[in-house]
Parts: sequence; C-alpha cells; structure tokens
Amino acid sequence: MAELKTGSKAPAFQLKDQNGAEMSLASLKGSKVLVYFYPKADTPGCTKQSCAVRDALGALKRHGVAAVGISPDKPASQAKFDAKYSLGFPLLADEDHAVAEAYGAWGEKSMYGKTYMGIVRSAFLVDEKGRIAAAWVGVSPGDTVPNVLAVLAPAGVRRPSRGS
Repeated sequence: MAELKTGSKAPAFQLKDQNGAEMSLASLKGSKVLVYFYPKADTPGCTKQSCAVRDALGALKRHGVAAVGISPDKPASQAKFDAKYSLGFPLLADEDHAVAEAYGAWGEKSMYGKTYMGIVRSAFLVDEKGRIAAAWVGVSPGDTVPNVLAVLAPAGVRRPSRGS
C-alpha cells in the first residue's frame, strides 16, 4: 500500500460522479479539496462520515475547501446514497479501486476472522497546488471532519469576530 505524506503530489484521478459526469482532481486545481475514501455507500460508518462532511460543507467552503467522496460503488449506488441523505457534493465511483490504491486507501482488512482486500477509510486534504496538505489513513468515520477543520483552523489561532 502506497503511503502519501505531507507535500507529496496528490495522485491524479478522473472518475464518474453520482450523476455519471466525469470529474477530475485537475478540475479542482486552485482550490483545496477534501478527498475521502469510504468502503460502501449507505452503510452505518460511511453514512456517518458522509453526513458529517455534508453538515460541515459551510465551514469547509469558508476555508476554500471542496469535498469529494470516493468508493468502489457504481454511480447509481452513489446517486441513491446522495439522494437518501441529501449529501450535495460529488461522490465518485472508483469501481476498480485504482484511485484508492494510488492514495494508499486500498489494503488488507479483516472481519469475523476473514481476511480480504478493501477500502481503508482514509481522508486527504489536497492543497491548491495539488499536493497533500494532510493525510489520515484508517480514520474513524467521526474523525474526518474534525481532523480537517483542526488543520484549517488550528487550536489557539484566534479568528476575528464579526464585529472586529
């Protein structure tokens, strides 16, 4: 499994979104992007993670960050997931898991004593130049958004209030 580090060039991708439109990382150049990988649409952990991203879209946008979710699901499954939870951001279909492999988000997992290959829940903050600003491989569903926001607005950094 490849390991991306801070400063590494983010692997390029071009995948279909939940509406069947092609989307690439290059099309987002000039913006920060939260790219997160989840194992399967509409499962408990993936729903928790994706809904947390949905709920944080306003805060992410204030920091100039776009969000993109990626899983091996087909676009039709991604569309149902998006519609069911009103996610409102691109969900990309990495059916052959090539992009997940390039990001180091594909690896050996085990459940009930059975070992198999699958998505390792991961999140990457890509900067405006297409470099990895932060990476979390094996992230918990509830930690994706807090981790990203902590990088964008570190504790102790005082933000001016509206009246200032």
